[in-house]
Amino acid sequence: MNKRLQSIIQVLLILGVLIFINIIGNYIYAYFDLTEEKRYTLTSPTKKLLRDLDEVVFVQVLLDGDLPAADFKRLQKAVRELLKDFRSESKFIEYEFINPNKGSVEQINERRKELAKDGIIPVNLVLEGVEGSKEQLIYPYATFTYKGRYTIVNFLEAERPGIPKPVLVNNSVALLEYKFANAIQKMQVDQKPNIGFLQGHGELARLQMLDFEKTLRQFYDTYYFNLDSLLQIPVDEINVLIVGKPRFPFSKQDQFKIDQYIMNGGKLLWLIDRLNVNIDSIDQNKRYVPLPYNLDLENLWFSYGIRINPSMVLDLECSAIPLKVGDAGGQPQFRAFPYFYHPVVAPKSEHPIVKSLDRVNLFFPSSIDTTIRTKTSVEKTVLLSSSAKSRVQLTPATLDFEMLRIPPQVEKFNQPFQPMAVLYEGVFTSAFENRVTESMMQGLQQLNMQFKTQSEPTSMIVVADGDIIRNDVRLNDQNQPYPLELGLNPFDRYVYANKTFLLNAVEFLLDKNGIIESRGKEIKLRLLDQTRAIAEQTKWQFINIVVPLLLLLIFGLGYTWLRKRRFGQPQ
Repeated sequence: MNKRLQSIIQVLLILGVLIFINIIGNYIYAYFDLTEEKRYTLTSPTKKLLRDLDEVVFVQVLLDGDLPAADFKRLQKAVRELLKDFRSESKFIEYEFINPNKGSVEQINERRKELAKDGIIPVNLVLEGVEGSKEQLIYPYATFTYKGRYTIVNFLEAERPGIPKPVLVNNSVALLEYKFANAIQKMQVDQKPNIGFLQGHGELARLQMLDFEKTLRQFYDTYYFNLDSLLQIPVDEINVLIVGKPRFPFSKQDQFKIDQYIMNGGKLLWLIDRLNVNIDSIDQNKRYVPLPYNLDLENLWFSYGIRINPSMVLDLECSAIPLKVGDAGGQPQFRAFPYFYHPVVAPKSEHPIVKSLDRVNLFFPSSIDTTIRTKTSVEKTVLLSSSAKSRVQLTPATLDFEMLRIPPQVEKFNQPFQPMAVLYEGVFTSAFENRVTESMMQGLQQLNMQFKTQSEPTSMIVVADGDIIRNDVRLNDQNQPYPLELGLNPFDRYVYANKTFLLNAVEFLLDKNGIIESRGKEIKLRLLDQTRAIAEQTKWQFINIVVPLLLLLIFGLGYTWLRKRRFGQPQ
């Protein structure tokens, strides 16, 4: 009776401990991330963002249902696991998965129309099978709702030529945390940051930057302004200043205003054409000699450690332009030729701005000298650089289209990895140190401001191509101009990542919380060697099925023998 009572008490104690552990487990969540790249560990800025939530963020994922493709099943699973991790950090995260393809034909078609109104366009998934190909529309989207605000996130990266589907999905999984956290952060902002577009020095017209501006206006307020109308550039009102392809000189007063904007912590995105050259100029003149723009900004840049060389970078990895090759039936015939002055840049840097970014199309870019020394500590990070098969052409040089009619001399493309976009971070020295005029000092006194010789810690990005932000303009049926999508190359029939690069640059300059850190997250794709897997199929089937059963049998026999030896009655 005593042994039976002890056994009952032990069972009850074990059950009590298990129940207690389950109760505690509902309030305490922990896991061990043993992966090499820490794929299941949220970054510190994301954790802080989630813990600071004060109201429910409701996430609706449109990727529910049975997905036939293994890659998209992995994406679906990754989204679910990420939202569980978000939920473990904050009780204000709520989510659900829905299947837009569920219901009657009428319901599905009506739902698709409603989704299309919000810009939610499905991906046509083509599956090859024994009975032929099969198509299925899937929606790799999530909608976020917070305090009455609403935003949509497309978490599938755009397809790129030559990129296998598993790699595409893997890149999408790597960027999930950044995209979701970034969406929550933007909805939390009560007052939109202000993005200023500088005018008055021959910069691109508003219509030529309209596609990028329209994209910015979803989350930011945008302004166009002329420095002549301002005594200063207020840092608290212009959070990022964009200088888009100026062509006329900057006066000393304008330089001083920009300088003191930087000294007070202002952020800049310089988009600079060093040479006056474009396709139309060459086409009209047949032989064209590009000359440098006289911007009078060299001294200003030099004090910040910036130098844009008056040169052109040629690259064998480039986009195409059409050239007339003849006539047929009275109609001109065109053919696309690779144009080395239009490099297509695949980012090599691991910086979050360009991590996993698609190719960027540049137009007559110059190279940037990153060896300029500064009085203070300025860190320089190359964001975009040319390929291994590139070279620099110094000016003056004559340009024409005759070079396209002969094969390129590959051996001359021997100046690889020329920097064309650079991030500068740190403390900058004023270009007007010991050079402030009396009128400049009087202007500062009117504003109750002091002249600063060193900046607060800040950052700026320099791109040696002003046309990176320019969208083409066409006329509609009513003869009204409208912008094409930024990055669209109609000759290649491809949309390059110019807009994404510029958006990432602006978000990095504005990001005080470090959310963009999660964009640098890497998830390694470990693919099986299919040839070896097929050749060794029987071997691995034996190891995975028979060996565990043998081990279990050996353990059972050994355990039984030990019990008989220990507790068996002697004969």
